[in-house]
Amino acid sequence: MKKSHIIGILVIAMAMGIILITAGDASSYVTFDEAKRRESDGDRSKIHVVGKLKKANSDEVIDIIPSDDQLSFTFVMLDESGAEQKVFHPNPIPQDFDRSEQVVVVGSYQKGLFIADKILLKCPSKYQEEEIKI
Repeated sequence: MKKSHIIGILVIAMAMGIILITAGDASSYVTFDEAKRRESDGDRSKIHVVGKLKKANSDEVIDIIPSDDQLSFTFVMLDESGAEQKVFHPNPIPQDFDRSEQVVVVGSYQKGLFIADKILLKCPSKYQEEEIKI
């Protein structure tokens, strides 16, 4: 075998290894019901759940409960199917958390509670055009 063939085979093998490693770390977007099913099946992999914060009739976010030391908090979130779930996040409340339009939590279920390792926020754009009243 030529030296160039051996190098080509090694490059392809390394590329396949990198693809397999990255695919194993990838998480998927699911609902809270699917996340519960995975937890009951023993699957502890990280997942993404997309939803919104629970709001009162006045569009005020409710059920955000910071810990006594302000280093973690619990909140209630509604996923895309409308399922309501209590979520725990072991970090302080992110800035403008209560103003977000959409929330993505990344984590897993542990003993009936969704533990969010990461929270991604979609906040209202401050660059949206405002209506001009004449």
